[in-house]
Amino acid sequence: MMASIQPRKVPYFLTGPGVIFFAALLGAPMVMTLLLSLHSYDFNTGIQPDWTLANYVEVLGDSYFQKIFGRTFGLALLVTVICVLIGVPEAYVLSRLSSRWRSVFLLVVLGPLLISVVVRTLGWALFFGGNGVLTMTAQALGFGDEPVSLMFTFTGMTIALVHVLVPFMVISVWASLQKIDPQSEDAGLSLGASKMTVLRRITLPQAMPGILSGSIIVFALTASAFATPAIIGGRRMKVVATAAYDEYLSTLNWPLGATIAILLLLANIGIIVSYNKLIERRFAKVFE
Repeated sequence: MMASIQPRKVPYFLTGPGVIFFAALLGAPMVMTLLLSLHSYDFNTGIQPDWTLANYVEVLGDSYFQKIFGRTFGLALLVTVICVLIGVPEAYVLSRLSSRWRSVFLLVVLGPLLISVVVRTLGWALFFGGNGVLTMTAQALGFGDEPVSLMFTFTGMTIALVHVLVPFMVISVWASLQKIDPQSEDAGLSLGASKMTVLRRITLPQAMPGILSGSIIVFALTASAFATPAIIGGRRMKVVATAAYDEYLSTLNWPLGATIAILLLLANIGIIVSYNKLIERRFAKVFE
């Protein structure tokens, strides 16, 4: 049967089942969420059968939601930058270790991924709490008798999310570093370049695809994170995901919750696509 199909149509037949499966599992819920966001809500009668953009006007024009979106993407940007600063050197060190030690330290890096994100976040909650390890350590070092707590703070959410997401950055960069031909670095050294110059002019540009993909993954996961901000940030430091959750389950205003979710998705897509094009354009000039 495949022989009777025109060659240019073969890719469509091969990818067709996967596209249909993807559309059924992801596309259909997204379309349903989009349609839900276009309805109004009445607290007495529930979801109305009308079609309106009032929910989008409310979210985009309300300073409360603007603050939540600003906090969410500010948090995502900060976590991404910190993960790059930690993950890139860590991946570089891993790539230079012998195979025996590389396996050991790779397991150490990936170990947190074997534990549920909720369990890890609860561990940070115990550490950050007013009677937690942080307070006991500060008191033991003589920094005062008052409790020290990072619960329900922007700093606490940042630390917990970095711990959760830095392995994704390490793996992405490490995979790119594995593709680098060691002879290219040796050639640079043999031509008189310093190790720092080789790192900056040869290694880093070739590792850029891994840094790009890792930062996109970390940014997207941070912007849409729910468990860690809900536990560490609580209701005092809401992010978009927790705001949507509250609209769905607390006020039962599903159309408004759907609107928040759609706007988060669109903002994520816009930021990631723009960032990707910016980086590609920047490094295309480098390699010209």
